[in-house]
Amino acid sequence: MALPSTRYDSATRQLDKAVARTGAGARGAVGLVAVVAATLGADPPVSALWLVPMLAADLVATALFLRLAWRGGPLPGWLVAGDVAVTVALCLAQRHLVAEEALEGGASWVAGLATMSIVVTGLSWRPRVAVPAGLVVAGAYLAGVRLASPGQDVTGTLGVHLVQIVSIAVLMTLLRRSAALADAFLRESARAGIALMVERLRREDELRQVGSIHETSLHTLTMVGLGTYDEPSPTLREQVATDLAALEKLRDIPRATSAPIALDALLDEVAGRASGLVVHRRLTPGTVPGDVAESFARAVTEALANVTLHAGVGEAELVSSRRDGEVRVEVADAGRGFDEHRLPSDRFGVRGSILATMRSLPNGGAEISSGGHGTRVSLWWRP
Repeated sequence: MALPSTRYDSATRQLDKAVARTGAGARGAVGLVAVVAATLGADPPVSALWLVPMLAADLVATALFLRLAWRGGPLPGWLVAGDVAVTVALCLAQRHLVAEEALEGGASWVAGLATMSIVVTGLSWRPRVAVPAGLVVAGAYLAGVRLASPGQDVTGTLGVHLVQIVSIAVLMTLLRRSAALADAFLRESARAGIALMVERLRREDELRQVGSIHETSLHTLTMVGLGTYDEPSPTLREQVATDLAALEKLRDIPRATSAPIALDALLDEVAGRASGLVVHRRLTPGTVPGDVAESFARAVTEALANVTLHAGVGEAELVSSRRDGEVRVEVADAGRGFDEHRLPSDRFGVRGSILATMRSLPNGGAEISSGGHGTRVSLWWRP
């Protein structure tokens, strides 16, 4: 059974990437069209003193959006806010930038930028911020049209802008909710997959113990039955005591969820399932309770997935050790690092699957160090 992906935030992340690239590309294209249209339509009363600096500001924003569309990545809040500010300024200055006849029906180049700015804010921000920002842009556009042409009918344009604001807010809310549901499903699937691995290894280990004890005890009884020992023997007493102690230990094994698991075997299997990554392993043999083993497995799986998706390297190192009773596991890579404190709040992987998982264990913990020389994830637990 293949281990389900544990990139719990993958649906949300992929949605953000797709939305950012699409929105940035569309905004960049509209910005270029606006510059061409503004230049070709620069007839009186259009003022070059107003048009040139305004177009320069729009060109800067357009270049940034096109660069983002080319390279990919999330839409920065500062860029979206800057675009809103530039668009609002363009809207309010329409009487100096657009000929009056071009204002009819909302067909001017400024109208295109206003529409695109409303869309970009809706794609990038949550409704509680996107809706007010969209209303500000719509209000600025209508105010600018009134200043440029007081007799202009703006009812139709206002209706179009309101529909745009509501539609994009509803659409993005539904998409983000669907992504969140997908993330929750992936989290539960990954937990179930790891739990099955833990249970299988626990059963295998239990069967090995039962088989070993059975063979040892049976051998002792067979020797007695065959009359090998015809009188009291220190060796026999010692062997019987050993067998009885083993049977008592087997009887006292805790419930399945906390039964001992060979952590090295579990981590070795987890590393072997890391897709697209060569994992160099140095694993110290040892057992831990089943719930502890499951937590280590979840955290290591997430750390290896982070290496595959973000580090930009094809190799990682997985090391486990035991010292003075403490079990420590480390995952390290030499790729590009990240700033843990600047992670978006909706990124569940590092915070949920690594830090929160290990810190929820009694005497457990985790820390992440990352920089220009790679990332190291340290996990530990003490009995």
